[in-house]
Amino acid sequence: MLADPTPSSLSRPIARPLYTPQERARRDATVWTTVQGVLAPLQFAVFLISLGLVLRTLATGEGYALATGSILLKTAVLYTIMITGAIWEKVVFGQYLFAPAFFWEDVVSFGVIALHTLYVIGLFSGWASADALLFIALAAYAIYVVNAAQFVWKLRTARLAASA
Repeated sequence: MLADPTPSSLSRPIARPLYTPQERARRDATVWTTVQGVLAPLQFAVFLISLGLVLRTLATGEGYALATGSILLKTAVLYTIMITGAIWEKVVFGQYLFAPAFFWEDVVSFGVIALHTLYVIGLFSGWASADALLFIALAAYAIYVVNAAQFVWKLRTARLAASA
């Protein structure tokens, strides 16, 4: 068996940095970065409050209207962050969605949007029971947590790579 003539560090694929220098400059110059920086923690706060209300309603049967309102608010914030996030991607990467740097985060985001939209359709069409709707919301929230973790992990990894 022949030995690999290249050192192992050279045979590993080179990871592309999250941002090229030009993308980083566009990211830092656009107001949409600030918008995302405000909306992301706002969405997380709405999520936490809504999660508590949904779990309380499932456990006690009380507070359905408040839980429903909180889910609709979470959905509105989600749509807002997705629309402004698509604009941010266009400014920074030149395309509205599925830029290579955030491809999988966008894919999972669409799962989150699909479940939130299913909840809204179920609520306003009346095809699902109150409990079914709350479980749809919980499924949406579970995938949202995965999606939020994706973004946090990606940005943390990029920050560590940039400081190295």
